[in-house]
Amino acid sequence: MRPVRSIWLAGPDVWLPASAAQAARQRAYCIDYGFTGLTPDPLLPVSEAGSELEARELYAARMARLRQADAGVVNLTPWRGPSADPGAAFETGVLAGLGRPIFAYLNVPDESQAEYVDRVESFVGAQRDEAGVWRDGDGCVVEDYGLPETVMLWAEARRLFVIVTSDPLHDLTGLELCLEALRLYAE
Repeated sequence: MRPVRSIWLAGPDVWLPASAAQAARQRAYCIDYGFTGLTPDPLLPVSEAGSELEARELYAARMARLRQADAGVVNLTPWRGPSADPGAAFETGVLAGLGRPIFAYLNVPDESQAEYVDRVESFVGAQRDEAGVWRDGDGCVVEDYGLPETVMLWAEARRLFVIVTSDPLHDLTGLELCLEALRLYAE
């Protein structure tokens, strides 16, 4: 097994108004547990033209940092809807493809949103059809395995902690639980 020293921290945190402060808190927790936390660089203001070149440079830099990580801790907190930040989902896939162990957490404001299908129902009005299959407003099937996230994200995580909190976007209890689990895994 590859030694675990550096951890990629994925999630919607990079989009928060105080993202630099949140990243500093995350890295400090990593240090407390004996790891180096790798966080995405703060997003710089996009030029007025919003160039494709800037986007490609951001992508290349992020991919280079992902490859440096020995493991990943992914914040799968629902963001802008019932699902995880799509960038975090992509980064989870990259880390999985690199063979890195992944630990994850998901913050929700109350227990009624702990399962993925319940969040989809709450956000977009999914309902069961005559066969008992959950479908969204477009008639598409909604995964219903009684899991906190979709199968592909849930199954890749060595541990996935669901935290009920009054502050889903800022609470780092799940990060601490993942770091503790990762420390045990790395021993």
